Amino acid sequence: MTRVFVPRDAAALALGADAVAKALDGHATVVRTGSRGMFWLEPMIEVETEAGRIAYGPVSAADVPGLLAAGLLTGAAHALRQGLTQEIPFLARQTRVTFTRCGAVDPLSIEDYEAHGGLGGLRKALEIGPAATIETVLKSGLRGRGGAGFPTGIKWKTVADTPDGQKYIVCNADEGDSGTYADRMLMEGDPFGLIEGMVIAGLAVGATKGFVYTRSEYPHAIATFDAALAEARKAGLLGPDVMGSGRAFDIAQRVGAGAYVCGEETALLESLEGRRGQVRAKPPLPAHQGLFARPTVVNNVITLATVPMILRDGAETYQMIGFGRSRGTMPIQLAGNVRFGGLFEAGFGVTLGDIVNDIGGGTRSGRPVRAVQVGGPLGAYFPPSLFDTPFDYEAFAAKDGLIGHGGVVVFDDTVDMARQARFAMEFCAAESCGKCTPCRIGSVRGMETVEKIIAGIQVDANLELLRDLCHTMKFGSLCALGGFIPYPVMSALTYYPEDFRRPHAMAAE
Repeated sequence: MTRVFVPRDAAALALGADAVAKALDGHATVVRTGSRGMFWLEPMIEVETEAGRIAYGPVSAADVPGLLAAGLLTGAAHALRQGLTQEIPFLARQTRVTFTRCGAVDPLSIEDYEAHGGLGGLRKALEIGPAATIETVLKSGLRGRGGAGFPTGIKWKTVADTPDGQKYIVCNADEGDSGTYADRMLMEGDPFGLIEGMVIAGLAVGATKGFVYTRSEYPHAIATFDAALAEARKAGLLGPDVMGSGRAFDIAQRVGAGAYVCGEETALLESLEGRRGQVRAKPPLPAHQGLFARPTVVNNVITLATVPMILRDGAETYQMIGFGRSRGTMPIQLAGNVRFGGLFEAGFGVTLGDIVNDIGGGTRSGRPVRAVQVGGPLGAYFPPSLFDTPFDYEAFAAKDGLIGHGGVVVFDDTVDMARQARFAMEFCAAESCGKCTPCRIGSVRGMETVEKIIAGIQVDANLELLRDLCHTMKFGSLCALGGFIPYPVMSALTYYPEDFRRPHAMAAE
């Protein structure tokens, strides 16, 4: 029977993908995949033809009889036909490295994974040994994709150079930034990529155990990854003798309880150890004393899932992509009031304006773009006057912004930036672990101060107080939660000062 690919990504499921798969059952061999990341076309199905995969979307269960009658199984013309999947403009212009298999393979088939380039990186790592593996990652220029942008190879070498003994690989899958979903998409659509990356890291630094800390709000990712771990053990990819190498490495998944602060690596480690998720003072660094006080590599999902390609294709191949010190690709996640929301993987250097207006198609509402927040709730708000900024760690830092996990949230001209500043402080107050005073108290006082400004109470004095408070939080907080919350507040004050000087009806809250 003809194969038809139907996504089981959480976004597609929310839009009725299961019902579409059920309607196709009996007419074709239905293969459930991850998502290609074009959410405005979900559920997007693909039919296998001699010419390649033909995409149709967005498809509902009610559309299936008409599609079948029109010749879906031969890729025939229909109003929902999008053409060859790889030629859809949004997908064709991407540089897919980390997400090359996502949406293309059955996420729980190791055979499918290997047929699409999987396990080549691990075989290369076993061939060249730990030291050369770390050197390859160093030369590639890969930096942490969780937000900090720290060179991955340096972190690995630090752990590898510690005395022999128990060491750990910890994957931070506690994806909590607003407008982000890359970790979830990868764990649901290509979990073996993450597993292979963690195994390579473990063998490189001398670790025998890995943990994936996943946010509880991702039930589909949790279930898919657990199933993938079981398949990996059956195939000898995990266990006491990894691929016949005589080396041991295994992975366990742990589910968090919904605390944003546990995305910070030391709070995550506290939670993994069974304690309240509170930030640790550094030093010591996790690379020296991490999980259970042992040397630990803590990397993000995207970081680890990118490693296999680097080992398979070579450091130079990856290093050639990118901009400045930001090498390789970034999965940019478009969300908010945007016409074409979805995941766009591209080399660093594309401008913010191209991301929002060209790739994203501007606002969904059709109104002018007024603000874009990059980097989650801790990210600065950039106005259109900064749209020439390259998507690059250093370029954003130079303009008091941050890339974070690559989330891009778009707002049109109806947004009230004073209320967005209040939301930033409210978010920090709700998510603070409470360990340090600037974050714990400063966020509450900050929210109260913005409320006074909105109400028109002693505006000049309270604006000065708010700026002073942001300075204290930025330089006095123990971790990035309190330290970066001033970014959205100060950017709102800098670029949208008029929103802080007009009466607001607090009753509208």
